[in-house]
Amino acid sequence: MTPEQLQSIAFRWFEAFNTKELEKLLSLYDDEAQHFSPKLKIRQPQTNGLVVGKDAMRAWWQDAFDRLPSLHYKVTSLTANSDRVFMEYIRQVDNEEDMLVAEVLEVKNGKIIFSRVYHG
Repeated sequence: MTPEQLQSIAFRWFEAFNTKELEKLLSLYDDEAQHFSPKLKIRQPQTNGLVVGKDAMRAWWQDAFDRLPSLHYKVTSLTANSDRVFMEYIRQVDNEEDMLVAEVLEVKNGKIIFSRVYHG
């Protein structure tokens, strides 16, 4: 894929996340995709921070949307090559300090196969 195509996936990812359109967000992922997040590791220690498959990601993100209705990501930078896009953004939640976040989306055949979150 071209860097522009990968950036397009990233922009669709942000749009779906910020509008809390869970199925639209999940449609960007491969059925067996994996997602790693430090927040996941804290809230669900048994996962060691990693969930596999759309059902597990659906449960994780639905919980986040339910708990944090004001959750919003503000894009600050996107860098892409032929198979991944590195996203930097600010996590914003009412009554919480803004958090700097970086996330890498690995893409194969037009679908995200792995995502990894890093907190600043």
